[in-house]
Amino acid sequence: MASTTNYDESSFRVLKGLEPVRERPGMYTRTDSPAHIIQEVIDNAADEALAGSAKKIQVTAHRDGAITVADDGRGIPVGLHPEEGVPVVVLAYTRLHAGGKFNKREGNSAYAFSGGLHGVGVAVTNALSLSIEVEIKRDGKVHRIVFANGGERIGPLEEIGTCGQRNTGTTVKVWPDPKYFDVPKVPMNELERLLRSKAVLLPGVAVQLDVEQADGSVSSKQWHYPGGLAQYLSELAGDQEPVAPLFTGEKYAASDDEAFASGEGAAWTFGWFDPAVPAESYVNLIPTVAGGTHESGLRAGVFEAVKSFIEHHALLPRGLKLQQDDACSRLSFVLSARLLDPQFQGQVKEKLNSREAVKLVSGMVRDPFEIWLNNHVEAGKAIAELAIRAATARQKNAKKVEKKKTSGVAVLPGKLSDCESEDIDQNELFLVEGDSAGGSAKLARNKETQAILPLRGKVMNAWEIDPDRLYANNEIHDIAVALGVDAHGPNDTPDLSGLRYGKVVIMSDADVDGAHIQTLLLTLFFRHFPKLIEAGHIYVAQPPLYRVDVPAQGKKRPARRLYALDDGELTAIRDRMIQEGFKPEALEIGRFKGLGEMNPEQLRETTMDPATRRVLPVHVRADALDDTLRMFTLLMGKGEASNRRAWMEAKGDTVDADL
Repeated sequence: MASTTNYDESSFRVLKGLEPVRERPGMYTRTDSPAHIIQEVIDNAADEALAGSAKKIQVTAHRDGAITVADDGRGIPVGLHPEEGVPVVVLAYTRLHAGGKFNKREGNSAYAFSGGLHGVGVAVTNALSLSIEVEIKRDGKVHRIVFANGGERIGPLEEIGTCGQRNTGTTVKVWPDPKYFDVPKVPMNELERLLRSKAVLLPGVAVQLDVEQADGSVSSKQWHYPGGLAQYLSELAGDQEPVAPLFTGEKYAASDDEAFASGEGAAWTFGWFDPAVPAESYVNLIPTVAGGTHESGLRAGVFEAVKSFIEHHALLPRGLKLQQDDACSRLSFVLSARLLDPQFQGQVKEKLNSREAVKLVSGMVRDPFEIWLNNHVEAGKAIAELAIRAATARQKNAKKVEKKKTSGVAVLPGKLSDCESEDIDQNELFLVEGDSAGGSAKLARNKETQAILPLRGKVMNAWEIDPDRLYANNEIHDIAVALGVDAHGPNDTPDLSGLRYGKVVIMSDADVDGAHIQTLLLTLFFRHFPKLIEAGHIYVAQPPLYRVDVPAQGKKRPARRLYALDDGELTAIRDRMIQEGFKPEALEIGRFKGLGEMNPEQLRETTMDPATRRVLPVHVRADALDDTLRMFTLLMGKGEASNRRAWMEAKGDTVDADL
């Protein structure tokens, strides 16, 4: 057991102010580029417009990488906070969980429908910037304050001039610190997309982007959508015509609504395209690129309305059962939801998690759309025909699903990043959890011998799946096609000559969800590809949970970066460094939330480079085959819930030993 003789009060390090952000920026924002920390500033300006206090948002991209965001809103308050005794603008930029968006349920709330309750937005921007200049016009006065050195205030809040009583607003100039980001400058295409969406969602608000060019000139773009969401969706569709006219509407809860707060609801436009046009969704003007519960609510409301229309007009063939995917697979939409207290997945706010959003949006959409369908019967029948055709095709293909083939040759999955070598013994396929980690893995890999197949979500539990239905699951289908081996049983003699990789490496996060994904994939291979395990082709990667930065020790000992697989290894590394003469507080320890948080260099070093990685070969002992079968049945069998519970209660603390 590791020694704890030096573990005392001095071992604890307290991170103050904005230090936690600088220590682990990936927990608070995206680190691929400064786009998200700039978005936080733009969102503040958009919140002013949403509150009806701003009519113009102007963003300038400077040649040196700085970004200026200006609005004509009310201006951030500059007076002293009644409890803290510090100017409110200083609190906004230097304190986590401080802001004007927490008292939403008060009738005079300034931000009833802002992006969330996190309260860390511009404070994170400040922490990860070289410098920030804030100029505020309010109450006939112009104030200015500067932050630098990782968020520290440089000098006091100064009154630098006067202005008209109606001349109000906030101008913020940000210089992002390149050391925290993979790319030092904000990608212009992403910035344009964000600003265009604000123009779409804020009728009457002028949005402008000025970009300083190398020759000193300035190029400008302005966005204005008098046609609102429908005009935007038509622009996204390009030359594609919808199957039926677009349906556009909005509905918000009244003050006497018993289920939702006054003003909660949604605005939308949607239609059916073949093929479908990419959908976009927003919550309180925040882009939710990963979707979420509000999108689920829209699809639920649309499905119920279409289903009711089909039943009312007796359009459904006998024996055919309609499912939501049948009606929504080609549905394209732009959705803007308003929630009083939205709960997002992480500070980046890319996915909405609020459970009540499903009921809210579906309830707001269903009745107006059902009325529209019955008032536009021909359009309704065209949509119904599309859904019925999809349901018929699904039912026809449900009996047996074969791997997709063209001219007898399996078509490799489009998301597979294949390797260049044809030497099967050297080739490796990494099955990676999530698109984010998949992107890092693609940059970290050796393109000659390493292929990447990112998996979306969790693979289906394949323990009790009929082999004829196995390929109905897209992820399992893609894995089989990429491997070049057909599914088989333990007593079969499959043809392994088509195997395209000598090693198949399961690479998931070092957390509970990652362990679950490992278990699901191992279940798939053990049940339906057992000969791959028997031949020694399956491996499990061992990514680290912690990173330990050790400072330089004189001229002969440069700074080092060590990695720990778990808490035990972390303790061992700490003890070893203390024995080498380092003080505990000199060691900087970072915890990886997942593979996607590692930069490509770290992922290559710890998990992918054969010289430095740790991978575990998967094998089943011949004398333990029956025990292994029983354990898989207990853990993965659908009818084993009670036995599984009893086993967990009896042996949960010794799970590693039993497995």
